[in-house]
Formats: sequence, structure tokens, C-alpha cells
Amino acid sequence: MSTDLPPIDAWVQHVCTQLDVHPGLVDLRPLLDMTRDVAHQVDRPAAPVTAFIAGIAVASGGDARVVAERISELAHAWKSEQQEVDR
Repeated sequence: MSTDLPPIDAWVQHVCTQLDVHPGLVDLRPLLDMTRDVAHQVDRPAAPVTAFIAGIAVASGGDARVVAERISELAHAWKSEQQEVDR
């Protein structure tokens, strides 16, 4: 493992190696954006659960970037919808 990698990149490389997953399948930016959006727009504990659901969607044939972007859209809509319900 290279010490030149930022910690998250090194971690992703390590986990991918250990789980026999090609690291090229991990598109960090949309995943990080998705989990940030869910944590901030819905609820912090919803972020890892949603990431798991996203993984299931991708394993079922979904494109990782499309799934992550759609979940981000849903998270932003969720906050708006919840604000309407509270009024």
C-alpha cells in the first residue's frame, strides 16, 4: 500500500483488494456526494444504510454513478417534502 495516497484512497484500495473488487468500479466523488446529501438532508444514520441500498441497486444492474446521483436528488427532495409536511 502506498503512503502517497490520501487515506480514503488507500482504504478503498485495501478493501477492494481484500474483497476482490476492481477499484475502478469505485467512483468516489458521486458516492461521497450521495452520502453527504443523505446525511445532511435526511438524517446522518441514513447515509450508511442508503449506501448499502445503493450497493444492492448497483449489484442488481444499476449504474453506480446514476444510482448515486438519483439518491442525491431524492435526499434533496426529501428535505423539501418534509418541510412542506411540517407547515
